[in-house]
Amino acid sequence: MLDKNNIPKHIAIIMDGNGRWAKERGLPRTAGHRKGLDRINEILKAADKLGVKYITFFAFSTENWQRPKREVDMLMHALDDFLRNQIKDLNKNNIRLIVIGEDEPLPGYLQKKIKDAEESTRNNLGLVVIIALNYGGRTEIINAAKKFALDVASGRETADNLTPELFSGLLYTAGIPDPDLLIRTSGEMRISNFLLWQLSYAELYFPRKYWPEFSPKDLEKAIKEYQGRERRFGGVDADKKDN
Repeated sequence: MLDKNNIPKHIAIIMDGNGRWAKERGLPRTAGHRKGLDRINEILKAADKLGVKYITFFAFSTENWQRPKREVDMLMHALDDFLRNQIKDLNKNNIRLIVIGEDEPLPGYLQKKIKDAEESTRNNLGLVVIIALNYGGRTEIINAAKKFALDVASGRETADNLTPELFSGLLYTAGIPDPDLLIRTSGEMRISNFLLWQLSYAELYFPRKYWPEFSPKDLEKAIKEYQGRERRFGGVDADKKDN
C-alpha cells in the first residue's frame, strides 16, 4: 500500500519508447506516438486520484525537429487533436493545463490551440498538468540568464541579488515546485536536456517498460520506489547525523 502522506507533489515523465513499441509490433512509429498520447490521459487521471499536485510530460524536445518530417507533422497534428479533445475533460475534472517551451517554430494552428487550452483551464484549482513542448533545458536556462542580464543592464537588478530562488522565477516553470520524482520509461538512463535546473534534487526512476505500456499500476510502483528512498538534499543520512 502507498503511504498517502508521502505522495510526490510533482512528478516529471519522459515518455520514451513509443517508436520501439511500434516497431516491435510491426507498426509505423507514428502509431506508437498516437498510442503514447492516449496513455497521457490515463496516467494523469491516476496521478490526480493518488493526490499528485503537478505532473509534467516531456512531449517534444527542441532536438526532435531532426526527426523525419512526416513523423514531426503527425506529432504536431496529434498534439493538436489531443488538446482539442482534452479541454472538456480537463475542465470537468478541475485540471489546469500549462505548456512550457518555445512557440517557434510550432505551427500556428497548434500555438492557437495551446493558448485556448491554457486560457480555458486557467482558473481550475486541481491537478496542474504541464506539457513540455518544443522544450530544451539548456535553452530555458540561457533564456533565463538573458532576462536577468537585461534586468541588470537596465538597472532593475544587480548581479549581487541573484539567488537560486530569483533565477527559478525566470524559468518557464516559475511558480511551479521542482519535481520530486522523474520517471523515464523504456529503460534509458539519462535525462536528455529535460528540466536540467529543476531536477537537481529529484529522485530518478527508470522502468524498462515502453511508454505505451506504462499503466497506472506502474505509476504506483514508481511512487512506492520513491517512498522507499531517503531524500537528503545534499545533507547526510539521518541515522549518521550524530556520528
